[in-house]
Amino acid sequence: MHLTRFTDYSLRVLMYLAESTNERTTIAEIAARFNISRNHLMKVVQELSRLGYVTAIRGKHGGLSLKKSPDTIHLGRLIQDTEHSLSLTECDGDDEACYIATVCRFKHIANEGLAAFIEVLDRYTLQDLLMPDCRSRLQELKLIELTQSCA
Repeated sequence: MHLTRFTDYSLRVLMYLAESTNERTTIAEIAARFNISRNHLMKVVQELSRLGYVTAIRGKHGGLSLKKSPDTIHLGRLIQDTEHSLSLTECDGDDEACYIATVCRFKHIANEGLAAFIEVLDRYTLQDLLMPDCRSRLQELKLIELTQSCA
């Protein structure tokens, strides 16, 4: 399984907002720190806002902030919310197109593995991704440098 850039960027945005010492942060600031396309990041933030993870305020005094506490954002749920398809097999949901669907159990085994994957991720929250000693260092370093040094 490979998570999409959309989910990767979603995690980065949420981690950045959780670590931010500012009340609000802009898309431009996050895009510059991660060297991500501002336009692509706008789509990510719009979806995170729609899903209730982020508060986005427009205007001169606007910006982004977390809508939920980092310890309430479960990683499994976030991945389910940001990945458009979690199917591990091409035949998932289309038994008529497969000649061996009546005897093949791989789809069911793969789905069981996916459920276990999500279950494990749901044991962890956004807070678990934030390293305690990194919080104070954020004030001294850019987030990209912070990410590299704390990985």
